[in-house]
Amino acid sequence: MFIPTTKKELKKLGWEKLDIILISGDTYIDTPYNGIAIIGKLLIDAGYKVGVIAQPNLQNDDDITRLGEPSVFWGVSAGLVDSMVANYTATKKFRKSDDFTPGAINNRRPDRASIKYVNHIRKNFKNTTPIVLGGIEASLRRVVHYDYWSNKIRKSLIFDAKADVLIYGMAEKTVIELANAYRDKKEIEDIQGLCYISNEPKKGYIVLPSFQECKDDKKEFINMFHQFYNNNEPMISKGLCQLHDTRWLIQNPPQDYMSEDEIDKVYDLRYERDVHPYYKAKGEVKALQTIQFSVTTHHGCYGECNFCAISVHQGRTIRSRSKKSIVDEIDEFKNHQDFKGIINDVGGATANMYGYECDKKLKSGVCTDIACTSSEVCPALKPNHQPQIEMLQEIRELPHIKKAFVNSGIRYDLINEDKKYGQKYLKTLVDHHISGQMKIAPEHTEEKILKLMGKPDKKTLLNFKANFDALNKKSGKKQFLTYYLIAAHPGSQMEDMSSLKEFANKELRLNPEQVQVFIPTPSTYSTLMYYTQMDPWSRKSIFVEKDPLKKQKQKDIVTQKH
Repeated sequence: MFIPTTKKELKKLGWEKLDIILISGDTYIDTPYNGIAIIGKLLIDAGYKVGVIAQPNLQNDDDITRLGEPSVFWGVSAGLVDSMVANYTATKKFRKSDDFTPGAINNRRPDRASIKYVNHIRKNFKNTTPIVLGGIEASLRRVVHYDYWSNKIRKSLIFDAKADVLIYGMAEKTVIELANAYRDKKEIEDIQGLCYISNEPKKGYIVLPSFQECKDDKKEFINMFHQFYNNNEPMISKGLCQLHDTRWLIQNPPQDYMSEDEIDKVYDLRYERDVHPYYKAKGEVKALQTIQFSVTTHHGCYGECNFCAISVHQGRTIRSRSKKSIVDEIDEFKNHQDFKGIINDVGGATANMYGYECDKKLKSGVCTDIACTSSEVCPALKPNHQPQIEMLQEIRELPHIKKAFVNSGIRYDLINEDKKYGQKYLKTLVDHHISGQMKIAPEHTEEKILKLMGKPDKKTLLNFKANFDALNKKSGKKQFLTYYLIAAHPGSQMEDMSSLKEFANKELRLNPEQVQVFIPTPSTYSTLMYYTQMDPWSRKSIFVEKDPLKKQKQKDIVTQKH
């Protein structure tokens, strides 16, 4: 069933009053790619009456009041993307289109959506039940952070939004614990994965540099970020405290990761894999084409690209679903009226991290002094693509599957490093799971920039390209690689982009088109570099391009035709 969003649905279910109402900056698509759908289904499975209000109209009170007031809590999310990233380009131009809004026109998602939604609730419901922030916007803005769009250091979102509680990271376990505590009138202060406001610091927790210290001193902001980043993993992390004026942000240690059985349960819940009819009537939702029949195989990413916040939100330890759960989910597709035999994606943040992890990490937790992958793959990590090869084969053998694409990110350095199964995995992709082109993300080619990005060197890229080209030639296929590249990343100057252009033309034999200007998003090391204009580890100054016209020029150098 769909999570109800109208009074008519509540009446049909026999629900007089809701326990929980979830607010989202995206329209409501009932798929396991939508955080609101997952959280809502889990809460219903736990016995709660849950409703959804997607993209409430802030110009009047009709949307926010249509389901009444919940008895347990309000859950507020800006959506699958930070609302400022969703609304503005890297050069701060407003985005006119929005794939998660009916009609694809960007006219339903406010700037700083979490703040606006909380204010709208409080305006209409005085002394209401607790308001809980969640989702990527809340997760990545949970401590003092740099905000590119205002060019300021901002407080934790829980203070700016005037919310009661903030859930960070993958919230499946935390939200159930929190709901149970609220229902049973129990204390919430020790629930893992939770942030709240206190009048005093918490004993035994790490005290971070305060909001004022971070605002006044860029080196203190760097110190704060290192401590914040290194306390994101359940096995090794401590709680954090941070003073904001006269009150304290308390961040409890991260929630324990879900077991395989617990992850399987999330995806074994029944999803309609469609836009809720109430919102579907308002126009086509473009994102449905991409996510309707896509499959998540695992959570987490240990790639630690410095411009990416996935490791801060999802964690650096891979948690994989069972092969049976994945295949069973795909088998169910045959019963859906819209399914035509095509799976758009089988993967995760990085597709080829499925099914294996570092034994040392699983036993002792994430290393804080060395990355699993960066310029080279850590010797302790033993990439093994066999589980994914077997899983993809089972998917292909399902009679109703015509094609299952792997469109998630691929770490080509992991394929190179897997001496036993890497070539076989790449051949599997080439023969069965790509459509004319395979997308990879070298992001740059110049060593000093790659180092600041935390990406593998260009020799690794060329080795992979040679293998890819050889396999395509052997298979008689005319398939090619496409490359995601970034312009104006901290450290990058015009001459670096000229060198990238030359390398792309001569070595990759292409004229790049998929070049993105770097966007400083909250809670990444690259954003820290952008704001401080320092290398966060050496504290040496680095060049940062901040002129929008010159940022665009860096992109134009690479994309211009000869």
